[in-house]
Amino acid sequence: MDIPVIDNASEVTEFVLVGLSNHPKAQAAFYCTMVAVYLVTLVGNGLIIVMVRVEKQLHTPMYFFLSNLSFLDICYSSNSVPFLLFNGLKDYPTISYTGCYAQMTIALSLGMTECLLLAVMAYDRFIAISNPLRYSIIMNHQVCVQLAVVTWASAFLLAIIPIIAIPARFCGHNIINHFTCEVQALLKLICSDTPVRLILGLVISIFTLPLPFTFILISYFCIVVAVLRIRSAEARLKAFSTCGSHLTVVTIFYGTAIYMYLKPQSREYQDQGKVVSAFYGVVTPMLNPVIYTLRNKDVKEALRKRIRKKKS
Repeated sequence: MDIPVIDNASEVTEFVLVGLSNHPKAQAAFYCTMVAVYLVTLVGNGLIIVMVRVEKQLHTPMYFFLSNLSFLDICYSSNSVPFLLFNGLKDYPTISYTGCYAQMTIALSLGMTECLLLAVMAYDRFIAISNPLRYSIIMNHQVCVQLAVVTWASAFLLAIIPIIAIPARFCGHNIINHFTCEVQALLKLICSDTPVRLILGLVISIFTLPLPFTFILISYFCIVVAVLRIRSAEARLKAFSTCGSHLTVVTIFYGTAIYMYLKPQSREYQDQGKVVSAFYGVVTPMLNPVIYTLRNKDVKEALRKRIRKKKS
């Protein structure tokens, strides 16, 4: 099947998504994988949200932010996966200009929210370990809600300001070599002069990737210093274990993001980049609840307690 293209002089009204249309066997396997991963993501993250809501032992700042992360992961997956599933077996599916921009903006906003939220969670762990006696006072419910609101609102503004302030021109180029309207794939089609956009994008990228990541590294350095001051080896191990799940999520999230956005771009690695992007946007949200339930004693105990209640 030929790719539907439009004349260079025409105004873009829709985009064509290449995805894996050139690889039918891989396309079918990818579709089945997405179905399974999305179901696990919904069930796993939904379960964490419900458990944090109903179990009193999980009514702490750490699990408040964890439930925010789970809700964010559901939103992040739902922004792209239903579209992938609806169009997964089509040859060169299309998406409207407005739909594409909405999908890209939502993905950017949620991705930035996760960067900032992971930084807030690192700060929460630092306060819990370095100042345990005043932890409940410093991280009270009002402070937690305020931090969550600021995180979500800041990410939304950072994502939407460049798009509103500096509209892009596509000059008829409408073939996106990706599964969805991923920002890097879409930026390759822009033909307008965009020095201001690039500068603004660079500033926003610094605020949403390097700065939160640096804050997380500083927080964990301070955590290590605080833990080493604890005399009891058992207490030190317990303090480190409370950070294990968060540190694993940070490593996966930032490791994949750094690979995606900081590696040199070339045509030879476009298909590889698409697979990595799918891992970043779909598989990572599935891993978060798995990591937190397998490594966290409180969550596992709450699940056992709930199961025992159901059986009785």
